[in-house]
Amino acid sequence: MSPANPNTGFDRLFVRNMVEAALRIGLLLVLLVMTYDIIRPFIIPIVWGGIIAIAAFPLARRLEKAIGGRRGLAATLLTLFFVLALVIPTYQVTEALVGATKTISTHLSAGDLQIPGPNPAVAEWPVVGKRVYEAWSLAHENTQEALLKVAPHLKALATKAASTIGATLASVGMFVISLLIAGAFITYAEASGNMAHRLFVRLGGEKPGGEWASMCVATVRSVLLGVVGVAVIQTLLCAIGLFALGIPGSPIWCALILFLAIAQLPTIIVVGPIIAYAFANYATTPATIFTVWMLIAGFSDTFLKPMLMGRGLSIPMPIILIGAIGGMLTAGIIGLFSGAVVLAIWYQLFLAWLEQQPNPEPGTPAPADTSQ
Repeated sequence: MSPANPNTGFDRLFVRNMVEAALRIGLLLVLLVMTYDIIRPFIIPIVWGGIIAIAAFPLARRLEKAIGGRRGLAATLLTLFFVLALVIPTYQVTEALVGATKTISTHLSAGDLQIPGPNPAVAEWPVVGKRVYEAWSLAHENTQEALLKVAPHLKALATKAASTIGATLASVGMFVISLLIAGAFITYAEASGNMAHRLFVRLGGEKPGGEWASMCVATVRSVLLGVVGVAVIQTLLCAIGLFALGIPGSPIWCALILFLAIAQLPTIIVVGPIIAYAFANYATTPATIFTVWMLIAGFSDTFLKPMLMGRGLSIPMPIILIGAIGGMLTAGIIGLFSGAVVLAIWYQLFLAWLEQQPNPEPGTPAPADTSQ
């Protein structure tokens, strides 16, 4: 009779624990995948809701004090204001587009569509003015011929326009949901902050994880001021010069300048040709004053960003700026904020790793205690 193997009981226990661990891990993985599929449609609205709540919370606190310390009412009023400010213009624009489309369709069916003649100032628009003026004049003088010329492109253009309108309305709907979520975050700001703090401590330890919640708030506000705020200031300064001199198409140029400023691209891309147009079409003195003003406005970000970006943060401004630009290139407007937050957290983790003492080699004597 062979002696019993003393390792048999251990092997069975090991196999049983391994199987149980595999089942638990597999069940947890299935649960995580199913949970992600369920909440995936709400991830972007939740992220936007958090960003809006962080940006609007100081305003909510002021409103709360003004109405007697009722946080819920303040959050409700603020959310309602933002929703109406978004929905009412969207409804008006949509109604105007639908009405104009119906009117044009009716006149086309009746064969009495009349297009008014172009203003002579249209021909003076930079780059595209002459072509727009010629096409507009043809449509005014011979509408049927103009329609025959553009007929092959109308179907594709109509399809693309319908798709764009649908995507825009969907984006508006998403932002309405984000605003409602932001209102909930503002109402339960302390509870939300405590939950975020506990989560970050669980992920990164008391240090540096304990600092991440407040750092995320400060980073979002820093990007809002240093990127979006500076872009708005630049655009307003440029708009003053454009409208004061009477540059044709000023609203369009302002929109392009705002886009370039948010994307952190040099506004001279737009400002340069406008300055050249001013010297070609206006007297020397006003064109020179306009040039000086536009150059000051265009390069104002060089001294505004250091003043507004990174305030109250231990993270260097270049880290925030690189994160915002890279995030925007990767994920669009929301990446302005998420990219800066991710890179700021990475920077703190990198510093924590650098501050760690390397493990001593075996046999190396411990450093002497010099505290006594």
